Amino acid sequence: MFGLGTPELIVILAIAFLVFGGKKLPEIGSGLGKAISSFKKGVADVEDDGKKIIDDLPGVKEVAEVKQKVDEVKNLGNIKNIIK
Repeated sequence: MFGLGTPELIVILAIAFLVFGGKKLPEIGSGLGKAISSFKKGVADVEDDGKKIIDDLPGVKEVAEVKQKVDEVKNLGNIKNIIK
């Protein structure tokens, strides 16, 4: 984890405990966890919206179908070479 070992993490936690105190650390951790989950949800939403936009473009579905058929034919060729 970023080259941090156990001793370094213990020192960081001790300094955080001294700076923020024991009562504030759980609140900070909770807020950090909520922020990370919100960020992940936002990134997933943007990815989904991007995929929807791409799928709505004319010709994209047809190109994907042709690519899939080409890949299937390539796989059949590979199987034929393996059998020989």
